[in-house]
Amino acid sequence: MSVAQVIAIDWSGRVDTAGQRRHIYAARWHNGKVTLTNGRTRQETAEWLIKLAKEDPSLVVGFDFCFSFPAWFLRELEMESAPAFWRLVAEQHGERWLSRECEDRRFWGKPHKRPAEFSGDRLHRMLRATDIDCKLAALIPEEERALRVKGITPKSVFQIGGSGSVGTASLRGMPVLLQLREAGFSVWPFDRPKLPLVVEIYTRLNTGPVHKSNPEKRAEYLLRKRKEDPAYAALPRGVLQTARAGEDAFDALVSMMVMVERRDEFPQLVQPRDPLHAMEGWTWAPDLQTTQKKKSRG
Repeated sequence: MSVAQVIAIDWSGRVDTAGQRRHIYAARWHNGKVTLTNGRTRQETAEWLIKLAKEDPSLVVGFDFCFSFPAWFLRELEMESAPAFWRLVAEQHGERWLSRECEDRRFWGKPHKRPAEFSGDRLHRMLRATDIDCKLAALIPEEERALRVKGITPKSVFQIGGSGSVGTASLRGMPVLLQLREAGFSVWPFDRPKLPLVVEIYTRLNTGPVHKSNPEKRAEYLLRKRKEDPAYAALPRGVLQTARAGEDAFDALVSMMVMVERRDEFPQLVQPRDPLHAMEGWTWAPDLQTTQKKKSRG
């Protein structure tokens, strides 16, 4: 089955309904037609995706939040896999960790500072292997991908407050992963990559270096893409206008365009070489899976 639909979702951990509907953007490609929309809550987004998959299962969805935590944390909780951990999160553990009353100071941000056990030579403990891979350009042989990660600092899923925090969105996204998996979606790399398929994405690896919060920089980026790439030149004017107007929409659109360009790769994704991927997950990134496949054959 070939991929006929690609959706990239810029996620939000907002607790309020209005905030979710404002910040969650979905960029959708369906047999060449592109739309860019918001207005859905997390639950409404899950229901929408399930409905689309029932109508046409040749669907790949990318979410920009972490699909798990470091393996040592799952072992501490006696979890053997990420999907088992999602169920624990869904059973209110996630909201308990997010509450201001949480006594586990490893969940940090406002109002708590990063704990000592995640500082200095123990900084790596708050990151998954894939988070580190997204940053360490020195380990990336391809010049293009090395440039893509230059200046990008991965955020820890333990960070639940402050600038760039990813933990809140992740903890409130994991129950959705569980819901989609129970509805028949495969979630890579925990499942074999059959359609409909869900993957974790990191928008900065898709956009490359760009000052996304600056409207002028977003406009310059999209203008350059339209001149260089026929796929961008063919985008509807309204879609481009929406992407220029806000960072969330911009991230969703650019990620979707990268995924569409590589859509034939998704049904053949290989398992990550890292032995902890079944617990920690892995971020899909342009060019990475092809490289892994070549290595695994050698």
